[in-house]
Formats: sequence, C-alpha cells, structure tokens
Amino acid sequence: MKYAGYAATPVLIGLLAGAWLLTRADGLDSARASQPAAARDVNVEQQYVELNDKQATTLKIMAAEQRSFRTLKNAVGSIDFNQNMLVQAFTTNPGRIVDTFFNVGDEVKAGDTLFTIDSPDLVQAESSLLAAAGVLELQTRTLARVRQLLKTGGGAQKDVDQATSDQQTAEGNYKAARNAVRIFGKSDEEIDRIVADRKVDSILVVPSPISGRIIARNAATGLYVQPGNAPAPYSLADLSTMWMVANVIETDAPAYRIGQPVEVRVPAYPAEVFRGRVTTLGLNIDPNSHRQLVRSVIDDPQRKLRAGMLASFTIETEPPKLSVGVPSEAIVREGDGTMTVWVTSDGRRFDRRSVKVGMEQDGWRQILDGLAAGEKVASTGAIFLSNKFANAATG
Repeated sequence: MKYAGYAATPVLIGLLAGAWLLTRADGLDSARASQPAAARDVNVEQQYVELNDKQATTLKIMAAEQRSFRTLKNAVGSIDFNQNMLVQAFTTNPGRIVDTFFNVGDEVKAGDTLFTIDSPDLVQAESSLLAAAGVLELQTRTLARVRQLLKTGGGAQKDVDQATSDQQTAEGNYKAARNAVRIFGKSDEEIDRIVADRKVDSILVVPSPISGRIIARNAATGLYVQPGNAPAPYSLADLSTMWMVANVIETDAPAYRIGQPVEVRVPAYPAEVFRGRVTTLGLNIDPNSHRQLVRSVIDDPQRKLRAGMLASFTIETEPPKLSVGVPSEAIVREGDGTMTVWVTSDGRRFDRRSVKVGMEQDGWRQILDGLAAGEKVASTGAIFLSNKFANAATG
C-alpha cells in the first residue's frame, strides 16, 4: 500500500495541472469576452469605427454640399454723427439774443425759427430803406409836376430830363435798399409793411438751415452773439444717417474699398442690422496701433443710433465663393490641431479623414481640401466617434 500511494501521486499532479490549464483557458475566454465593444469595433490602423444599430441611430448623417461662402472682415468701432450733415447755426449779423425756441433733442424743420436777435445792422438797413423810399416818393412827385408844367408851357424840357434822371436814381437806390433788408431774411410782404408803416423792425430771425435734431444749444436770452464766433448758439444734425468709425488692423487694410457694403450691429439692438457703405479710408497707418481708419455712412431712418455707441461691423470684401461645406458640428479639432470628419457610406462604418477647413458662416464650415460634395459625414455625434477612436488608440 505504501508504494501504491507513491504511484498515485503523479496521476494526482497531472489532474491538478489539467484543471489549472482549463481554468486559465476559461479565464482568458472570460477576459476576452469582457473586453469593451469599442475595442472590437475600432480599427486604429485603418482608422475607422463601426457602430451597432443602437449607436447608429443616435448619429445624424448629412451630405457635404456646395455652398456660397462670403469673404468677410470684422472690426469694432463706434457710432458718431455724420459730420457732413452736422450744421452750426450762427447769426449772420451781430446782436443780442431776444428769444429762443428750441432745446437739445428737439426736432426742427428747415426754416423754423431757432432764435431772434436785436440787430443794429438791421435797424440801419431798414432806416436806409425808409430814407430811400422817401426820396423816391419825392422824386416821383417832382417828375410828375415838371411834366405837367411842360405840357402847360410853364417849364423846360431840361427840367423834365433832370427830374427823370433824379427819379430813376431814387428808384435804383430804393431797390438796393430793399435788397439790403431782404438779406436779413425779411420777406417782400414784411418790407412793404415797414415802408407803409414807416416803422423799423430791429428783430432779426435766425432760421434753421436744415431739418434735423438739436444736438447742442448755447443760446440764451440776452447773450450777445456775432457771426462765426464759437460756440454756435445752436448745433443741428440730420440723424437719418450716422457714421460708423473703426480702426482696422494693418494686415486687413488692403481688403477695404470705398463703396463696400457694411453691416453694423450695436449692443443696444442686438437683433437688428444697420446697413451702409464705406465712404472714407484713412490715408495712413497709425504708427502706434498699426491700424487704419475706415469710416462708413449708416442708414438710420428710425433714429435709433446714438453718437458714442459701441458698434461692430462686417464688410464683404470679395465676391462669394462656391465651395464644399459641411455643418460646423461635423468638424472635430484633434489634439494635434488637425481637423477631421467622419465619412460613411452605410451609416455603420465611419472612416476618419483629415480635412483642410476655411470660413465658418451660418453654421456651416468651408472645406478647402479632403472632402467632395455628396460624401456623407457624421454631423451630430462626430465628437462621440472621435472619443471612441481616441480611447481605443490609447487603450
């Protein structure tokens, strides 16, 4: 029995070894079965990912298509009054302000009276008018009298000729005096009334030269004003157009041209676009900021813009270009900076492809190289595919 026990030992060891091998094989099978499905559905070498039916339904597939992409430049600036439509209202003659009629912010029409002054020059001109009117009346009566004497034989022809010359001179002086008063803004009816009443009117009316809005007022009753002496009693602006003033970077300067259409947006009206055109380009580059002045005239018929508003503009510097485009979410920026898309033909297998991208507009990205129109790509879910591939590549 002792030797029989020793003989059974190798058999027992063999059985144990076989059991261990079976257990390890089962463990390997179990480990292989427990591997993630991603590891089995991703081919790193050939760079593709395969999805099951459930996963495939979560992705949105769209075909690359030809789209028109505009070449746009953007810059930030500010709104200002259209200085070409801004007028300072001065008096044409010195005098003391008698009355004012408008305040800052008021709308005025061309010809509305802004203020009136007591003008010594107007008094002098009207006095000269009354004197000329008196002389004309006297000379007219004298001419009539000598003509009557000539008819009755009591006068000479030379007297008539002299009276005619004097009357014509007086008539000329009277017309000149009327014109002198008319320069002060008096109408013919007002001049006739001054002559008829023999009474001077020293009040000079200063009308608005344009239709617009009062943006500054320095006029006050009793203030002595002179032509051209700053500050102007009133400043007015036509607000139907405004300026958009921006300083663009030096490298973009060659792209701008006078007449280019401009789209302007301001934070106060985020949903609105104000349109205009480039009217002025700076002739020099600022040596400190290395920027160029670009000024545009912006239409504002509803008078919404205010001088000093922060604004941004977009300018189309070139005609639109037709290029292949895909939805922006179909583009994935990889860790090394390359741009990729996931191309599919059956909605199950997705091939990873590097592309060269361009502009992004209205939710679409321009593809310059690497993809043809009509090829299908993963739109929603492109990030999922990229992450799945990355996990397999590093696992």
